[in-house]
Order: sequence, then structure tokens, then C-alpha cells
Amino acid sequence: MEETDVVFLWGANARENHPIMFHHVLKGVHRGARLYVVDPRRTSSAQWGDRWLGLNIGTDIALANAMARVIIHAGLENAAFIENATEHYEAYRQHVEPYTLEFAEDVTGVPAAVIREVALDFAKADRAMICWTLGITEHHNAVDNVCALINLVLLTGHVGRFGSGVNPLRGQNNVQGGGDMGAIPNRLVGFQDILDPAVRARFDKAWGITMAPRIGLTMTHMFEAMHEGHFHGLYVIGENPAQSEANQEQTLKALSSLDIMVVQDIFLTRTAELAGVVLPASSSWCEADGTVTNSERRVQRVRKALEPPHDARDDMWIITEIGKRLGVDLGPPDAETVWNEVRSLAPQMFGGMTYARLEANKGLQWPCPTESDPGAMFLHGRLWAKPRIGPAAPFMLVNHEGPFEMPDADYPFQLTTGRRLESFNTGVQTGGYTSPLRRSETADISPEDAATLGVEDGDVIRVTSRRGTVVAPVRIDTSLRPGLVFMTFHFQDKVNVNLLTTDVWDAKSGTSEFKACAVRLDPVPAEEAATELDAHELMPGD
Repeated sequence: MEETDVVFLWGANARENHPIMFHHVLKGVHRGARLYVVDPRRTSSAQWGDRWLGLNIGTDIALANAMARVIIHAGLENAAFIENATEHYEAYRQHVEPYTLEFAEDVTGVPAAVIREVALDFAKADRAMICWTLGITEHHNAVDNVCALINLVLLTGHVGRFGSGVNPLRGQNNVQGGGDMGAIPNRLVGFQDILDPAVRARFDKAWGITMAPRIGLTMTHMFEAMHEGHFHGLYVIGENPAQSEANQEQTLKALSSLDIMVVQDIFLTRTAELAGVVLPASSSWCEADGTVTNSERRVQRVRKALEPPHDARDDMWIITEIGKRLGVDLGPPDAETVWNEVRSLAPQMFGGMTYARLEANKGLQWPCPTESDPGAMFLHGRLWAKPRIGPAAPFMLVNHEGPFEMPDADYPFQLTTGRRLESFNTGVQTGGYTSPLRRSETADISPEDAATLGVEDGDVIRVTSRRGTVVAPVRIDTSLRPGLVFMTFHFQDKVNVNLLTTDVWDAKSGTSEFKACAVRLDPVPAEEAATELDAHELMPGD
């Protein structure tokens, strides 16, 4: 009997945002895998899908819970896996009962028959994977969205096995590595809990300090503290919050309130222009030694190929020199020495990953605790052991909420933001290079909305939210449904889209809701269009 494979791209336009990974998806599609794309827009990824589930923005939990109910009522839950590997299933089963197909169709806009079809295909598949990215996480209930998807793989046992699992696609190079190294406020390197006394004791001994049992601030909390006058200094490394943060007018006010801001970067970003001190850094992919971790947890070596130009310096050198001036010896700025410290402090994840083994194996996947360990191909393979190794995986009870800000009579359209294939984030890196694929920023709207507004391709419209206004040329996009507007944040110097976005944020992750805000669209008369476009090339305060 032929085996079946199912791949969900849920809130992920991988064709444009993760093109290398998408080639692997296409290989599977060409071999017969079924591809389901869940996205408010009929993206270029959706054009390859067997089904496009064009849900209303912010209704992902309603869809996931309804799929779970279908699977349970069909008797397709993986009872043996649930019994061995999970907890709280009975509460979850009762929790999803109100999420009927009729309710889900009404809330999500996805036909009930399609929801039922994809739910049954997912449950029956021999291998199934859910990939998600910012379409799931840039919401005020981001963590709940992710938990809803995790529930589906726990329900079906599609986790910890070859070709199956949940895969958060990383939007930037080495995002996984940043998290691994403790670049989140409640964890130390290796995702170790900073509130755990045994964990802190190991770090205290290695560093000769007494670490406070205190969770730090997320970036969102930092900006909140700036507004409240409790946060006075900021050290920014490789980030451009002056253009990447939501609700830009408030962001710029917060940055302007600081006593000092230091920016360490390879470009003179808009944030760097506001800084009191700028430290020119090295480009880590070619001007420094170290490691990088990809989305499958594979740690690989990065080797220095070029010397940094002019006065630019290696990031580690800069940090250790600042340490010296603060009276702290952080040791030599040597990548292998630092990596060996990482291995000693997080042995359960990296203990077996010597530079020699990383070289010989062309990378290893964590966890890899000893030098005889080959690395873990499946992160959650332990859930299949009998008896199970480690704690049970809990079902999480999450409810549909919808976007924080919905359209109304004053702001009847819904704006969602995203990325394009040829550009990167705020455009600082890609904006300096020409590309035959690149076009200037536009306000993408449906043909129906264009007809209602009386505009055509290239006409200029004013896009206004409760926080700000931008002007941009219209682009009629047949992938959009009426009422939905799409813009990117790649051209912030000319069309500062983040003036519009709301900074309401998820209490659990600190992520702002970039994917949904209410806007008004007003055509700009042709005789005023050029003047309006020129005026909006400047940011507030310029």
C-alpha cells in the first residue's frame, strides 16, 4: 500500500520567504505529497497547494480546534501515542467540542467540507508536518496559535518521527542559534531556566558571580519601560528597531527618550543614525569565525574568509573590550574558546559538539551531550520510547479570539504585512542592490476593492490607521479577497508601513500584532499624488 505524506504551510509563504526550504517541499509535492496552505492571501506558495485554506486573519485557533474535533469524532486520534506521551487529553477533547464545522466555517471563512477533508487527510497520513512562521506568531495571541498547532500533532502522533513534526520556519539566518545561546529573557544558553537554582549555580561557579533569579525584559517590554521612564540606556546589536518595530511614532519617541543608545552594526541603519555611539562591526557570515544553527538544529562551522574593512571589528572583540572597560575580563575573543564554554555550561545540548566533530560531520544536531553521541535527528523522539523518556507533552486549551483591532465604519479595511522574495526586512541590506524582481512599495488591494474605490494600478491612495498615515501606489492583486490590504516593510524610508501597525502584543511572547490592523483607504487625486509621495518619504521628526 502506497504511503501518504501531508505538508501544511500554515501562515507561511515559504515560496518567497523561505525559498531554499520550499524547494524541498516541492520535491515532496512532485513525489506525491499533498500540500495544504493556510493563509489569508492566495500566495505564490498556495498556487502549488492541493488546497488553499484562505482563512480570515486571526482565526487560526478556530480552524485548528475544528480540525481536532473532526479527527476525534472520526476516531482517528492516535490513542496509543496519546496514552504514552501526552497529558490533559480528556480536557482537550471536551474543550474542542464546541468548535463544530459550522462554527469554524462561519468564523474562518473556510468551507466546512474543506476543513473536514484536510483534517482527515492529516490524521490518516503516514507522515505529516506542519510548518509555520510569522503568519502565526505576529499576533497578540501568538503563543496560543502555536499551541493549537502543537495540539494537532500530539492528537495524531505526527511528531518525533521521520517526515513528521512541527517546524517553525526561521525568518532570518541563525535565529535558532540566537535562541540557543540564551537571547531570550527567561532562558540561559541551552534554553536553561534562569529561575532554576541548580542552573544558576553552574553559571555562578563558571563566571564567579551570583546571578539574580530574575527574568529580563523582552524587546516589547523594553519599549514599554522607555515610555514609562524606567529604561534609560539601550545597546543594539544587529537590529533596526527604529524601522522594524510596530507603531513607529511611539517607537521613535521611546528611542528619543533614552539617555544613551549604542548601536553595533555593519550598516548605518536608521537606528544607528539616532544613536549616540556607533560601533562598526564585522559581517559574521564571512568576516568572523563561529557557528550557525539552522532550522533543523544543525550546528555548523562558520569560517572567516575576509578581514573586516577599515575600522570595523569582530563582534566578540568589541564586546570583550567593553567588558574590560567595565572592569570585567570576559576572556579571549576566540570563537572556539567561547564555544567550549557554551559546551561546558549547556552539556545536555552541546557537550559532544567539539569543533573537530563539527568539522568532520559537517555539522551536528542538538541535543548531542557526549562526544560519542551522533546528535538527535528527531527532537521529540523520546515521546515514542516505552516507558516514555522525560515529561509528558501537554495538550494546551486555547480559544479563538480574533485580531485585537477589527475593521469598523471608520476603518473598514484590514491591513496585513509580510515580505517579498527579493527583499529583506527593513531593506537596509537588500536596498543597496539592484534586482530585476524588485519593485517599489505598493498598497496591494483586491480587484473588487479597486473598483469600489475607483482606482487602477499605479494610482496613489492614502492608507490610514488609528496610529498614522502613509501614501503608496495601488497594486491590484488577484490573490487578495475584498477588504484585505497587503503591504511590506522593506521600504521604510519611503513608505513607513510600521507607522500603521499596532503595538498591541502577546503577553506570553512579547510579539506585536503586525499581521492585523484596521485601516481606511482614500484615493489621492492625480494632481496631488506626486506631492503626497514626496512628502511621505520623510519619517516623523525629519
